[in-house]
Amino acid sequence: MSGTTARHGAGAGARVGIDVGGTFTDFVLSHPADGRLVHYKEPSTPDDPARAVVRGLVTCAAKAGLAPGDVSLLLHGTTIGLNAIIQRAGARIGLVVTTGFRDILEIARSRMPSSFDFHARKEEPLVPRDRVFEIEARFDPKGQATRTPDADALDALAGAIRAARLDAVALVTMNGYAAPEAEGAIADALQARCPGVAVTSAARIWPEIREYERTLVACLNAYIQPLMQGYFARLASGLAEIGTGAQVFVTASNGGSMSLDSAVARPVETILSGPASGVMAAARLAGAAMTGTEVPAIITFDMGGTSSDIAVALDGEPEFATRTEVGGLPLVLPVVAVSAIGAGGGSIVWIDDHGVLKVGPRSAGAAPGPVAYGRGGREPAVTDAYLATGLIDPSRFLGGRMTLDRGAAEAALAGIAARIGLDGAAPAAAGALAVATAGMATELFKTLAQRGLDPADFTLVPFGGAGPTHANLLAQEAGIARVVVPPAAGTFCALGAVSADLRRDFVRSLRTPLEAGSARRLAATFAALAGEGRAWLAEEGRFAGDVRLQRAADMRYAGQAYELRVGLDHLPDDAPETAFAEAFHLEHERVYGFRDASAPIQVTTLRLAVIGRTPALPLPHLPEAQGDPVPRGTRPVYLAGRWREAAVFDRATLAAGHAFAGPAVVEQEDTTVIVLPGWGAHLDRAGNLHLTRSAQA
Repeated sequence: MSGTTARHGAGAGARVGIDVGGTFTDFVLSHPADGRLVHYKEPSTPDDPARAVVRGLVTCAAKAGLAPGDVSLLLHGTTIGLNAIIQRAGARIGLVVTTGFRDILEIARSRMPSSFDFHARKEEPLVPRDRVFEIEARFDPKGQATRTPDADALDALAGAIRAARLDAVALVTMNGYAAPEAEGAIADALQARCPGVAVTSAARIWPEIREYERTLVACLNAYIQPLMQGYFARLASGLAEIGTGAQVFVTASNGGSMSLDSAVARPVETILSGPASGVMAAARLAGAAMTGTEVPAIITFDMGGTSSDIAVALDGEPEFATRTEVGGLPLVLPVVAVSAIGAGGGSIVWIDDHGVLKVGPRSAGAAPGPVAYGRGGREPAVTDAYLATGLIDPSRFLGGRMTLDRGAAEAALAGIAARIGLDGAAPAAAGALAVATAGMATELFKTLAQRGLDPADFTLVPFGGAGPTHANLLAQEAGIARVVVPPAAGTFCALGAVSADLRRDFVRSLRTPLEAGSARRLAATFAALAGEGRAWLAEEGRFAGDVRLQRAADMRYAGQAYELRVGLDHLPDDAPETAFAEAFHLEHERVYGFRDASAPIQVTTLRLAVIGRTPALPLPHLPEAQGDPVPRGTRPVYLAGRWREAAVFDRATLAAGHAFAGPAVVEQEDTTVIVLPGWGAHLDRAGNLHLTRSAQA
C-alpha cells in the first residue's frame, strides 16, 4: 500500500476522500465513469477508526454502483495524531540533545501560560527528564560540526535507549538546522543501533531556528509515529479483506496531501489535516462558485460533533499560519489557519454550580452520543436542542438511515428547564442554542479582530453535519449579512480530501542581513528548495496538473524579536535587494501601521511551498427553475421565543433560481439548513444555497 508509486489524481478507478471525525466518518467518491460525486456518512468507531473507514467504503462504493476493488485511490484525513496529543496518549518516547541542553523542554520559553493567573500551570513536557539523553554533537550557526560523537558514544547511547524500552526517539542538536544532513546522519547511526525504535531528526523534519520549537516538532513527530503506523497497518489489513488495493494518500495540515510513506515518516504534518481539508474545499469550490458575485472574502464555519472551527479565505486563498498551538504546545509548521470557536452537535448542555446554563466543552461524541441517539446518553446535547425546537426531523436524520428519539431529547431538556425555571423543553433548548451561538460569535469577533477584520465584510460558508443548521443563527448574532451553503455540506471535509493537491512546505533558516549581494544568496537558496520540492514530487507520483511554487520569507527589522511572513510570489526570480525590502516595508506597514525605511532588515527564514495540482472536480450544474419551489410540507419550529410554521423543502428538488423566504427548513441527506425569519434564500447554478438578510431583519 505504498504511496510512492501512486498516480495521484489519475487512473481508471474511483477516488475517495475520507474524513474521520469524532461522531461520523465522511466519504466522497468521485465516480470514474462520469466524475459525479457520491456522498456518504458512517458512524465513527473511536476504539478503532479503521473499522468505520472500511465499513463505510464498502457502503459508499455500493451506493455508487461499484465494488471496493473499483476504488484506486483513497485520500484520507485523520485526527488520530491530534487526539493523541490532546489526550497525552501517544507513544513512550525519548529525546536526545546536545550535551548541556537536557532541560530544553522544561525551560521552554521561560513564560507561564497566563501572566495574571497565579494558579496557571505549564504544560507537562512530552518527554520526562529521565528519558532525555545527552550526546556530544553540536554545530556552529554556519553548519560546521564543532563536536561529533564517535562510535563508542553512539553505542553507549543506543544501549541507554534500548534499556529505557522506548517506542521512538527524537534527536535535536544545537544549530542542527544549519546542517540537516549531518544531524540526519547521526539519527541514521542511532537507528541502525536501535532496531524497532523510530528515530526522528529534528533538522530533517523542520530545519528552522529556535531550538525549543524545533525540538517540539521532533518530539511530536516521534510521539504519534508509532500510533499512525499501527493505524495504517490495520487500515491496510481491512482494505485487503474487502478486496481493494487502493493507493492511500493522507491529507496534511497545510491543506494538501502526501503519500502514505511520507505520512508515516512525517506524521506531525497531518495533525490538523481534517479541518484544513474543509477550508481548502470551501476556498477552492465555494469560492469558484461565487465568482462574479462580488464576495471575495469568506469565513468558513465547520461545525461537527465535537467542536466548531472557523477560517478566513480571501480571493480563493485560505489564510495560513506558521505558528499555532496543539494541546497547549506550540507548533511552528505551516498550517491552514483554523481557529476553534465553540460547541459542536454533541456538546453537552448543563447547569453549573451557580445555576448558569452552559454548553460544552464536554462532548457526547459518537458513543454514547446525544440522548436522542438512544445509545445510553443521559445528558442533552446541542443535537437534542435542534430536535426539541423542531429544527431537524427525527425521522430524516442521515437521509432516514438513522431515526432519532425526539421524546427522549425533550425529556432530558425538560430536566434542564426545571432547574433554571423555564417552562418546558423548547425554551430550554432555545436557550442552549442561544448560549452556544453567543459563545461562537464572541470567539469569532476576537479571532477576526486579531487580524484587523470585520465580520460584516465577509460571507459565511458553513459545512460539517451541524454547520448549515447553525449557520443562520451565527450569522444573525455576528452581524454577517450573507451565508452560502455549498451542496453536500455535511461531507465537505471529505470533499476537500478528494480534491486535495499534493503539497509540502520546505524551509531554510538563514539569519542574514538584507544587504548588497543578499539577493543572489536568496535566489540560490530558493532554487535549492525548489530542487528538493521537485524531487519530492517525483517520488510521490506524477501529475496531470501543473506544479506550482509559492515563495515567502520571514523578515524583521534588526533588533525585533519576531518576524513577519512576507509573500514573494509577485517578485521575479532575479529581484534586487530593494524589491525584497519594499515587500517587507509594505507588510510591516499593513500589520503595524508604519515603516522604518532607515532601519536595517534581517531575513531569518525562507519558505517554499511545492504544490502539485490535481484535476479539478466537476461542479454540479442545476437545471433552471420552472416556476416557484414547492415545499414538501410545513412543521412548527421554535424561534425567537415562540412556535412558527416553517416551510420544509427537499434540497434535491430545488433548481437554479428557486427563491423563498424564511422561516424555512431545507433538508438533505447529510445535513439540514435553517432559514430564519427576515432572511431570504435562493439557489445558484452550482447548487449553492444563498441566504441573505433583509433590511428589516
